Amino acid sequence: MKIVIDDLSGPEIAEFLSEHMREMRSTSPPESVHALDLDGLRKPEVTFWTALDGDTLVGCGAIKRLDPDHAEVKSMRTKPIRKRSGVASLLLEHIIAEARRMGFTRLSLETGSTDFFLPARKLYEKFGFDYCEPFADYRPDPHSAFMTRAL
Repeated sequence: MKIVIDDLSGPEIAEFLSEHMREMRSTSPPESVHALDLDGLRKPEVTFWTALDGDTLVGCGAIKRLDPDHAEVKSMRTKPIRKRSGVASLLLEHIIAEARRMGFTRLSLETGSTDFFLPARKLYEKFGFDYCEPFADYRPDPHSAFMTRAL
């Protein structure tokens, strides 16, 4: 498997992210969906990666610069058929290493608080993320869990 920077111009990643948005909207109230759409991911402060197994898209993830020292993990998704196969761990390992390389000293994230998101929260815990208060522009939300870790 390889992880590459993606310019978000291909139809396959557009559909993959569209599925992500549909899934997030089906599991959380609209005001609690904080996933970025394609335009949001194309901002200069965002670096976006895809994970490929051969030529097959199996996952994606991004970081968004919040300030010179702090970035946010965004758009972590694994192709449903590949869940629990190590794709998310490889992506998160890559994102953490790249965030360090870019000079960030802290990574934070927002994910869901319901049982649907339990595997994601367990993954982040495994990689050293601890629960925290809302950061950046987030506000307390019973449907959100906020996590952070020092790099």
